[in-house]
Amino acid sequence: MNINSIRPRNIGWLEIKLNDEEMKHLWYCCEDHRGNKKPDLAGNITNSQDIEDKDNWFWNNVLLNCLESYAEDFGNIGESYPTSLAHPYYLGSFWVNYQKQTEFNPLHKHTNAIYSFVVWMKIPTKFEDQKKLNIASDTNSDSISNFHFNYLDILGNSRGYFYKMSPDKEGTMLFFPAHLHHQVYPFYNCKEDRISISGNIAIDTSRTTI
Repeated sequence: MNINSIRPRNIGWLEIKLNDEEMKHLWYCCEDHRGNKKPDLAGNITNSQDIEDKDNWFWNNVLLNCLESYAEDFGNIGESYPTSLAHPYYLGSFWVNYQKQTEFNPLHKHTNAIYSFVVWMKIPTKFEDQKKLNIASDTNSDSISNFHFNYLDILGNSRGYFYKMSPDKEGTMLFFPAHLHHQVYPFYNCKEDRISISGNIAIDTSRTTI
């Protein structure tokens, strides 16, 4: 008898630790707000601002590498879109979030994009401290203050993956399919903002590669 284990292919995401130069560029981008992003977003975060990737530096030095790495590990998601064969990717949107205590992003996905990413710039709270608050004492969930991916397994069961928000996650970037559902839970008892940068990568149909 010969038994083989078959593991159907599934997609995932990339986790990147940005270096000082990359973080310095992102802080530089945050200095120049381009407009209020809140009307375009699903979340309950009062201050989200459009920003610009100065000189396309982050695109050229980070995002292109992420696209290549993702394609090597999981395949190029854009290949399922016929237009991607003739048109290049581009940074379609780029914004900074200033999340205050009690604010949150509900479960959502990013439309009109192929890939999305988030970078945690500043995290003023520790999950271990948040977990001790009275508001979290009556639950076994690791949700308070955290970032959460939600997806279905091969049986159609809902599964989740939590990133526990603490200062050691500053400089961490997640690069993931834009249609992967995710959410951000609120934090409490902290007057400082949690600062994150997000972006969407889409197909630029105004330009051709062939």
